[in-house]
Amino acid sequence: MSHSDTIPLHASSQSDIDEIENLINASVQSGPATVLPARPPSPPRIPVSSSPFIPSNLPPLPSTHQKPSFVPSVPSAPPPPPVNSHSSIGASGFGSPPNTLTEPVWDTVKRDLSRIVSNLKLVVFPNPYREDPGKALRDWDLWGPFFFIVFLGLTLSWSASVKKSEVFAVAFALLAAGAVILTLNVLLLGGHIIFFQSLSLLGYCLFPLDIGAVICMLKDNVIIKVAVVCVTLAWSSWAAYPFMSSAVNPRRKALALYPVFLMYVSVGFLIIAID
Repeated sequence: MSHSDTIPLHASSQSDIDEIENLINASVQSGPATVLPARPPSPPRIPVSSSPFIPSNLPPLPSTHQKPSFVPSVPSAPPPPPVNSHSSIGASGFGSPPNTLTEPVWDTVKRDLSRIVSNLKLVVFPNPYREDPGKALRDWDLWGPFFFIVFLGLTLSWSASVKKSEVFAVAFALLAAGAVILTLNVLLLGGHIIFFQSLSLLGYCLFPLDIGAVICMLKDNVIIKVAVVCVTLAWSSWAAYPFMSSAVNPRRKALALYPVFLMYVSVGFLIIAID
């Protein structure tokens, strides 16, 4: 290709080429060329607060409730004393009973005897104005009533000349029927009582009539029998009055005691009629 065939460059293109050559010469003279990274480094991350509010540069307000720098150590409470399985039964007859499966038999007998004596004192010395008249009704049991009804049945059967077994059965039937009637009567009057409490009440209050039955068995005199039965009947009815004081409303005590009185009247006629 001849020189005549060369096309001259435009003035602006020639200036661009000269500028590129100047940049190359300047880079060679300044030192070895540095390799630029393929990707610029990422900018530093801005920490984001978890609080939805923008943090303030103001100093925090002084706290009114400042915790002391030194907290005195509080001594731990002593461990509770071990529960004694031989403890006496509480005042309430509806609470959880103590564990008596592993205690000696003599301890069980002593506990039952002490309860019988405690309830019997309330019958022998009735006092409707005592501090807790309903305690005996809550602390009910069936051992005392069982002994007293058996004793009454045996006494009446010994006094009877014929049909001794029937007389013994009638005594039990009277107590069971009286307990059922007493329970229903108290519940209908708006009181609170269960069948076993009624059975315990009627059985313990039979104690004066048991004494009257023994006296009537020894004295074969109708006048003496009537006098003894009247006294023991009043004694039994008055002894049942404090038991009923916590079972019904005070205004309905007489209505609640009425079936008890009728039952004891039936026992009294049975004592007088036995010959």
